[in-house]
Amino acid sequence: MAESLLQAKGVREIEKIRVDLEPERRIEMMERTGRRTVPQIYIGERHVGGFDDLSSLERRGELTPLLVS
Repeated sequence: MAESLLQAKGVREIEKIRVDLEPERRIEMMERTGRRTVPQIYIGERHVGGFDDLSSLERRGELTPLLVS
């Protein structure tokens, strides 16, 4: 759902890190974000959070400015 929302906003390149295929990357993600769930979304260097956080940004009108900066 996060990928679909981002694509609808015009994002064409989405880097995916498959923590299910690379367990060591899951540990890295948990250390960086403090969260265990996936997806964990970054826009540039900013950690947005998961899909609920991403959609909340969209509802508040704050997602587009992040994508264009």
